[in-house]
Amino acid sequence: MNETDMVRALFGITLAYHITYATMGVGTPFLIFLAEIMSLRTKNPLYRLYAKRLTRVAILIVGVGIVTGTTVAVMLSVLWPKFMEVVGQIINLPFELEVFAFMLESLFLAIYVYGGDRLSQKARIFTSLFVTIGAGLSALLVTDVNAFMNTPTGLIYAHGQVQHANPWAAMFNPSMPTELGHVLASAYMAVAFVFAAAAAKGLLKPHITEFEKRYHKQNLTLTVAVGGIAAVCTAFLGDASGKMLAVYQPEKLAAAEGLFHTTRYAPLVIGGIVSASKQKIIGGIPIPGLLSWLATLHFSGKVRGLDTFPRWTWPALMPVHLMFDTMVGIGTFAIGVAFVYFFYRYKMRSNPTPRWLLRVIFITGILSMIAIEDGWVFAEEARQPWIIYGMMTVSQAVTTTPDIGWMFGGFMLLYTVLLIATVWALRHYFKNHPLREDDNIDDITGARTDSGVPQ
Repeated sequence: MNETDMVRALFGITLAYHITYATMGVGTPFLIFLAEIMSLRTKNPLYRLYAKRLTRVAILIVGVGIVTGTTVAVMLSVLWPKFMEVVGQIINLPFELEVFAFMLESLFLAIYVYGGDRLSQKARIFTSLFVTIGAGLSALLVTDVNAFMNTPTGLIYAHGQVQHANPWAAMFNPSMPTELGHVLASAYMAVAFVFAAAAAKGLLKPHITEFEKRYHKQNLTLTVAVGGIAAVCTAFLGDASGKMLAVYQPEKLAAAEGLFHTTRYAPLVIGGIVSASKQKIIGGIPIPGLLSWLATLHFSGKVRGLDTFPRWTWPALMPVHLMFDTMVGIGTFAIGVAFVYFFYRYKMRSNPTPRWLLRVIFITGILSMIAIEDGWVFAEEARQPWIIYGMMTVSQAVTTTPDIGWMFGGFMLLYTVLLIATVWALRHYFKNHPLREDDNIDDITGARTDSGVPQ
């Protein structure tokens, strides 16, 4: 492994950890907001209990996310100095605005947490809404920099220098709408299915009370509904992203689909092994004309192949195709799981939910986070060898600082400790605060003291 590969590996692992916390940090406030709305609309206190328990998760995720996010910021400057030099001149605006988005999130999270039950229901909805907005904006503004890396606009870059910079044009680049929408929808999908998995696990326990059963079943319905709707939105936004790629990054689209030759009636190939030497996909399932239709809305539309690009600009084809298929496959699977759940829930009126389906939902929660990581790796790997598409290569942007090895080992240790600490803290809290002992649980269950007065 050379220095560049080690730097890429170090930064990739850094992002992988941070993306996990960032995704949870975006989706959890949204579920809290929805739970508060449902509590007001249905007058069911179980939704309020769910919001309170989710808040514990949100606090921990935000705390650890600050650490991992700070690490990413430091890594950008240390590992990619040339890239950050360009960023500082043209696309620094989203980073600056992200500070205010984070302040918005932190301020209203503090009000929501410390106000607690002293706030009215409408006040809790209001504050949780702004936590959701702040968390979403924070993620979207950072993602906008990645969108610029995919479709750089608003500048002339010549002889290693930025000329005629227009930060607003750079910020509102061509891939911004589709990429930001896709990231937000996929985050909501993944987090909803993660908490659906938690509810499914609760229902799978051998001995649970009737109260616990009602609590988990209600949460399962809410989270699967959110996850299913978000998965459908993700699919539509993914389709829009594909059309954007056909115009602005045709090389990435060709690599994802293993399309070597420019052609009309281009097939969409599912699975298979991409062979660069034979310039075809071996063993895949082709669907004639579908790629042309997805890219151009015409089955006879022309789709550019890899043959129109210099070979040195091709990314690693087999991993890119595999990651793309995995991402799409998990998203499609999640939609199917949501459909099956509600089919059993309302059409078949199955009560309780079949245990096999609960196990499938649990697995879907794990797969959804894999899809998030897989999607980001695909987005970066399919842009190789460019760090800023068509403008700056990875080798031009990477640091020349020696001794990256010790940094790699040190940060790997840090991330491992953070992950273990996060899992331990969550398990410790929920183990020591089971449902029957949660805050104000007696108000929710109607438990009373010997004197007959509610506790």
